Amino acid sequence: MEMDKTVKWGILGPGKISDTFAGELRFAPEARIVAVGSRSLMRAEAFAAKHGIERAYGSYEELARDPEVDIVYIGTPHPMHKEDALSCLRAGKAVLCEKAIAMNAAELQEMIDVARANGVFLMEAMWTRYLPAIAKVREWLASGVIGDIGLVDLRFGNMSAWDPSSRLFDPALGGGTLLDVGVYCVSFASMVLGREPDTIQSLVKIGTTRVDEVFTALFGYDNGQMASIMAGHRLKSKHEAVILGSEGEIRIPDFWRAKSATLTLHGRSVENFVDTLELRGSLHEANEAMRCVKAGKLESDIMPLAESLAIMRTMDRLRADWGLQYPSDALAGGIRAD
Repeated sequence: MEMDKTVKWGILGPGKISDTFAGELRFAPEARIVAVGSRSLMRAEAFAAKHGIERAYGSYEELARDPEVDIVYIGTPHPMHKEDALSCLRAGKAVLCEKAIAMNAAELQEMIDVARANGVFLMEAMWTRYLPAIAKVREWLASGVIGDIGLVDLRFGNMSAWDPSSRLFDPALGGGTLLDVGVYCVSFASMVLGREPDTIQSLVKIGTTRVDEVFTALFGYDNGQMASIMAGHRLKSKHEAVILGSEGEIRIPDFWRAKSATLTLHGRSVENFVDTLELRGSLHEANEAMRCVKAGKLESDIMPLAESLAIMRTMDRLRADWGLQYPSDALAGGIRAD
């Protein structure tokens, strides 16, 4: 694709997250949303009217077949990601799929295999990874300024209202903490430490609807590094990431939607980065996807598919520890604990 060409987007699933994504995509001059697909034509038409989109489809398959669409953003619930992505990939469409990209590692491996067989781009919409503040954190880490990293400490707790009819409390929809907010923590640890943990110790509270409401985990690595995680949707905590090194620390408040990061060396604040762009952050992941598609790449260097797969394997290991199965796991032959 020519670097100056307009990238034409399709939106699959006109839900809340897609509404945010479409609203921010209008700030990308090289992007245009040309179609939206839903299982309800009425919902697709309402979404199209709100965002000035030319075509609305009453099925996802029609969207995947639209010859004008270059790339599809998938914003459906977690259990639908695999089939929705496969439909688009087999139709030759590039795909940006909302996090968590799949229900388990086996599902993601199938998505990767189909993307590669069809020679099309696939990327997880882990929007945290593409934020300017997180780019600054990666820059600090690459410089080695905080010395040898010993511990990554991550906290992400919300107090969601009890509602057994909500997606968050429904195991069939991938409800619970892990795929909703825990994935931010696992992904961040992966970004900083660059590999899957060698050992995992964890505790979990399984609620009455059989979803994980709160969990803690300690990841151990053979080189002595550690990652500590507390995440929950039924226990409030601050949302913070702290990276401790031999020469200093990096602290990121609200790391999942980071607008700032502070570098401190031996108790002395050295640099405080503040992102002044007044956007939620979806624009950054869209820009990365468009950059890759225009360059003819099949995956992102910032969020490579091998890393998304490693993150899914780590989450599978956690669930295996907890004895927590999703209905979709049976279709994938179960989850692996190794």
